[in-house]
Amino acid sequence: MIINKFGFRSNVKSVSLSVMDCSAGMLSISLFKDLLKVHKNSVALVLSMEVVTPNGYNGKVKSMHMANILFRMGGAAILLSNRKQDKHKAKYKLQNLVRTRLGSDDQAYQSVHQQPDEAGKVGVSLSQELLHVAAKALRTNISELSPLVLPYSEQLQHGWSVIKQKIWFLAGQKGTYVPSFKKAFEHFCTHAGGKAVIDAIEDNLRLHKEDAEASRMTLYRFGKTSSSSLWYGLSYLEAKGRVKKGDRVWKIAFGSGFMCNSAVWKCITNLDPNLRNSWSDRIHLYPVEIPEVCDH
Repeated sequence: MIINKFGFRSNVKSVSLSVMDCSAGMLSISLFKDLLKVHKNSVALVLSMEVVTPNGYNGKVKSMHMANILFRMGGAAILLSNRKQDKHKAKYKLQNLVRTRLGSDDQAYQSVHQQPDEAGKVGVSLSQELLHVAAKALRTNISELSPLVLPYSEQLQHGWSVIKQKIWFLAGQKGTYVPSFKKAFEHFCTHAGGKAVIDAIEDNLRLHKEDAEASRMTLYRFGKTSSSSLWYGLSYLEAKGRVKKGDRVWKIAFGSGFMCNSAVWKCITNLDPNLRNSWSDRIHLYPVEIPEVCDH
């Protein structure tokens, strides 16, 4: 549809990553990162979107109606380039991308599972173990990302706490040291998959309320827009004028399979907060106080 609408050349390489759930956007970035290493002087267009209509469940199993309730339509377009002449126009540079998949674990694989009910109606079943699986995937992902982004002082403190845990006479100490990721990143765009998901990430990473503000406001205004929610969150930070040149943004996305993917973007230009985006018409009204009873 995009190729036809905009009349792209016949040699444009098109890839569809449909049915890849909430991680599709990050998987697309990963794919084109590798492609742009091979194809020099090239530009890539990523369209990250959620289309709920084809996957609507019309059966009678109440628990499988969760997907109908949770998801909302949403989309974002991202332009990537490896051309030298585009450097002065680019907003961000991709510094790190780490992908984690726990599909070999049965509990993780079945935590978000598409299957037919007894009447043959296909729907998505969400396990009660979903948050536990997400936490495990996040820990695994962080263990690979941390050496790439954390200062040595934080790595040493974490490593020493792990060693002390394993020494028998110090086995009673409370947990291991959780590194301060605020020393590695200025901004966080976490998966806006629900209040419980955002709360869990905030708690596990020991973030402050303002660190998760962009994700909470994205969920409050747009709902669960799947893979595009990370871009809505980044647009929120830009509209607020918070992202400065040199700042690093950590994006965290989850998906069925089960997957956890991280991307680190560095701002390489002075952003104009007055440029229009999805928040421009009402950014002055945010943040808002979200009632505890309100949970998307």
